[in-house]
Amino acid sequence: MDLLDGRLKFRHLTLITAIAEHGGVSRAAEALHLTQPAATRTLRELETMVGVPLFERGPHGMSPTLYGDALVAHARVILAEVRRAGDHIASLREGQTGTVTVGTLLAGTSVLLPRAVSALKRDRPGITVIVREATYDVLYPQLLAGEIDVVVGRLGRAEDAGRVRQTALYREPIRLVVRRGHPLLETARALADTIAHPWILPLEQTALRSELAQLFTRSGLPLPADRVECTSILTVRALLLATDMIAALPELVVTGDERLAVLPVPLESVRRTVGTTLMADRTPTPAVSAFLACIGDQAAALRTALGEEAALDSD
Repeated sequence: MDLLDGRLKFRHLTLITAIAEHGGVSRAAEALHLTQPAATRTLRELETMVGVPLFERGPHGMSPTLYGDALVAHARVILAEVRRAGDHIASLREGQTGTVTVGTLLAGTSVLLPRAVSALKRDRPGITVIVREATYDVLYPQLLAGEIDVVVGRLGRAEDAGRVRQTALYREPIRLVVRRGHPLLETARALADTIAHPWILPLEQTALRSELAQLFTRSGLPLPADRVECTSILTVRALLLATDMIAALPELVVTGDERLAVLPVPLESVRRTVGTTLMADRTPTPAVSAFLACIGDQAAALRTALGEEAALDSD
């Protein structure tokens, strides 16, 4: 099947993504400012072109068939690339505009990302920055699909390593964090001393959760039975301040926070490399390039602040 013979149009791609999103031709037509007959005609054209049904009707509207799912996934990537091309041209033409969509993980949100965004907006106020916070298993497919430009946070093993480019920025220690005045600050010296207290653990699909579980196992300890599972910094901090809970957090999260303290319990085996992840074959727009430059500058300052533990050759 040759879809490059000139018959396939952008209107076909925008329509099927809208139908998949809205669950019906009429709602998709309304979102695209089309008449329903025009939208129906466009869908029929595309289904005739590919020779298979792309959607099927159900009690709750229209849903993609196996073929529709496949084509919609490709259409979203194509449309995202075209939007990116438009941003690229606009940035080149106007110099100070564009959009950067950043996916962020726990390790990137507390200090590095806010500093980088502040520096970027100070120099280029016309650039819009969109930040999406989630776990890596959520952000990675969005990166592949072109829905986000870069992921900032802990570097992990990419499922398709050849498709992405990862840049390490610094190493950040993980510390056990509690509120000021916590009773364990005077008594805890080993992980076993914390097991009777409630914990806040990362979600199971995070690398930090896996490393903590391994650390407990090596220490001959079960995971804390009294625990909350959460990756929201705001929620974790509120729980720490209101209770005697313990959380394993990147050092920069607690640095400068006068209401939080670090337990003197070593976690040498739990370490993380913070960096950026981009698509290897996707040329960054000028706006994204400017953001990456700000990320690099701010990471250099953080390496200095964290000292020797942040060195990238410390593995």
